[in-house]
Amino acid sequence: MDLYEYQARELLAEQGIAIPRGFYATTPEEAVAAAVRIGFPCVVKGQATIGHRGQAGAVVVAHDADEVRELSRRILPMTIHGHHVNGVLIAEAKNIIHEYYVSISVDRSSRDFDVLATANGGTEVEEVARQHPESVKRLHIEALDDFDESAARDMARSIGFYHADVDQAADILLRMWRCFIENDATLVEINPLAKIGDPDDESSKMLCALDAKISLDGNAAFRHDGWSRFEDTSRHDPFEERAKKLGLHYVRLRGQVGVIGNGAGLVMSSLDAVSGAGDAQGSGVAPANFLDIGGGASAKVMQDSLSIILSDPQVASVFINIYGGITSCRLVAEGILSAIDALGSHLPIIVRFDGNEAAEGLDILGSAGRPSIHVCPTMEEAAALAARMAVSGGDNK
Repeated sequence: MDLYEYQARELLAEQGIAIPRGFYATTPEEAVAAAVRIGFPCVVKGQATIGHRGQAGAVVVAHDADEVRELSRRILPMTIHGHHVNGVLIAEAKNIIHEYYVSISVDRSSRDFDVLATANGGTEVEEVARQHPESVKRLHIEALDDFDESAARDMARSIGFYHADVDQAADILLRMWRCFIENDATLVEINPLAKIGDPDDESSKMLCALDAKISLDGNAAFRHDGWSRFEDTSRHDPFEERAKKLGLHYVRLRGQVGVIGNGAGLVMSSLDAVSGAGDAQGSGVAPANFLDIGGGASAKVMQDSLSIILSDPQVASVFINIYGGITSCRLVAEGILSAIDALGSHLPIIVRFDGNEAAEGLDILGSAGRPSIHVCPTMEEAAALAARMAVSGGDNK
């Protein structure tokens, strides 16, 4: 679950990390009202769950109400690398003395947690890390270990918080760690973590999180009743919502071939096979979804899965790829026929069975005499046929 910046700020503030005053707005009128409350200059920040918003022109300083209104009207309809802007954050503009980058994340390759930091934060931090890797400091934390005050101070010193007090920097790192652990996060990133204040007044200087990105582990949602506040109903896909209620592992994509398999690996391979077939045929046909029915799927699960896919208007054919282990291909076949009967669909369904009761399943499908059902012996052949039929409208050309 990727949070918007204004949501990530809430979690940081709950840990006592300083953030600029700000208000979330969804209309230019709300944005102007927020700016008047904050004062000028202020920053108008488009809210999308992706980085590089500044480079896209979605983070701009405004100096008066008219400028806030104009910027909001321009930013609100934006799409940044496929991510829609769902609102704007109107935030205080701060006097920045220096910018740092700090993040804590799950490192799946080393199977631990990573604290990553550099004194060269800001919009070009990726380029800095590429050209000057020595400037990036990394600390690995074992899954069962803790990140304590001593480790935080050592990390702060190694980063080079030369514009900031080491104790203050270590305190920020510890608070980020608590935010990471207590919220079952996979990423807590502050960029920039800025030293702000009057350069000539030491007492005014402090570290402040000017921007933040937090990703939460959706599998831990059952432990966090408060996560409901982060739900973005504007991003909900009705097919995904329906699948979720049925307990299906489904993600809607943008293609024409519905894909059903058992096991995430097999489904991913099926998606690749469909994409490869579309490219080879020059049709541009692509998968319409990811749907994993899991192990031991019943006829009812298969029927529910097909009911989702066949009701999607973008789907022109369906590829069902089942390797029977604890899953019975016979039950899957029964579910396919039940779904066709219930929905009255005539879309081509291409089936590849292997493993447990594959022969029985294929006999059931063959005996049914349904012209819309086509059987292929291999995944590659089935994917190629599904891609062709998505273009030809069901004719096996």
